[in-house]
Amino acid sequence: MKKSVALLSMALAVKLMSLDAYAKVSEEEAARLGNDLTCTGAERAGNADGSIPEFTGKYLGEVPSWDHVLHSGGKAVDPYADEKPVVVITAANFEEHGERLTEGQKAMFRKYPDTFRMNVYPGHRDYRYPDYICERAKWNALNAEVVDEGMGVEGIGQVMFPIPKNGYELLWNHQLPARAWTEDFVRDLASVMPDGNIGWGRTHMKGLSPANHPTETPYTKAGVQAYSYNYTILPTRDRGTAIAAHEPYNFATNPRTAWSYNPGTRRVRQSPGYGYDQPMAGSNGTMIVDEDRLFNGGPERFDWKMLGKREIYIPANAYKVNSGEVTYADLLTPKHPNPEHLRYELRRVWVLEATLKEGYRHVYGKRVMFLDEDTWHGVLADNYDTRGQLWKYASTNYYYHPDMSAWQSGAAFYHDLSTGQYLAYSLTNESKKGPILNAGNLSPSMYTPDALRAAGR
Repeated sequence: MKKSVALLSMALAVKLMSLDAYAKVSEEEAARLGNDLTCTGAERAGNADGSIPEFTGKYLGEVPSWDHVLHSGGKAVDPYADEKPVVVITAANFEEHGERLTEGQKAMFRKYPDTFRMNVYPGHRDYRYPDYICERAKWNALNAEVVDEGMGVEGIGQVMFPIPKNGYELLWNHQLPARAWTEDFVRDLASVMPDGNIGWGRTHMKGLSPANHPTETPYTKAGVQAYSYNYTILPTRDRGTAIAAHEPYNFATNPRTAWSYNPGTRRVRQSPGYGYDQPMAGSNGTMIVDEDRLFNGGPERFDWKMLGKREIYIPANAYKVNSGEVTYADLLTPKHPNPEHLRYELRRVWVLEATLKEGYRHVYGKRVMFLDEDTWHGVLADNYDTRGQLWKYASTNYYYHPDMSAWQSGAAFYHDLSTGQYLAYSLTNESKKGPILNAGNLSPSMYTPDALRAAGR
């Protein structure tokens, strides 16, 4: 009898802890948004030694020196081109900066001691979101919920948890940050071998994200947070292959759905279980589907834990590496990209750890992601194999884009620390145009099997 009562009490305690973990914040906490916190939850103040500046948000929909024409597909222009690094980290001094580096970054210094370096520049926190994003974040702070054991969310599908309390809320902030409503651009992929040889891929990507609609409030009850379409241009053997996918707000009640068009058979087939650790087309095995933007898709294979905040050197204000002035020949050097074109700043980041659940399969046994507190975008990832060995290091270079007054995911680099191969992903430097964002010219009817079939003819 005593044992039964003890077990019942334990079960009740676990349930109460679970409910508390997903509780909404108080009115008092939410009132911090727009005050000592930015409207999306970052600490407005700088750090103690001034190496992280105070948030100013003095620019909305503009970037100094970038004479941007709305929806023109213009390439990024670096407003900080004349700045010099304040710190240069090399294999000779990286241990002195160890508290501000990830394990993946340290591994890069050890593996490439003669060539890898990080140029750290003055910090800038000068760009802000439109008011509607701030209003949605405030509403979500008081109302949004994680449901179905982390598999879904209920609320407004943009900046769901500006004051996160647990790993699942942090994950959903990464899944649903403020980003483009519509995206249309051609992106290049380069699989760079240790000897410098490159295998090329190219896709035409069209993305529609109802979660980021600027005028219609995107409540999660609508079911689908995003639609994607990718048409393969290179390699030539795969030209004409196309994939369309629907991304849900709740993976328990409405799993991701995807279809593929094969130009050889001229048939459209549903792709069951699309995502997870399937190899990304054109990546030569260096990247998997669920690490586009460092993580995407259903979270059920991992346990997610929030490890708090750290001050880390991360890619930030990455205009140069995404500009039309940097050629692929100069950027894609053997072993790793040319450090001259990469910009790091010291930022506060949230640390999110994913550990593979018992009974589930995935090539990664653990993933540690670092989310920029100003944007909620994942910017760095250290990925471990199922034996617990650090295997891959990934980084994404974001920049503020006037088309949408938010941060665009630019060039990303995925490093295999065992083979020395790396993938440069989502490059637009030598495309005819850069990304065209928030033009509003895409609709859900363009992401159906029939539309996929028609596009392939």
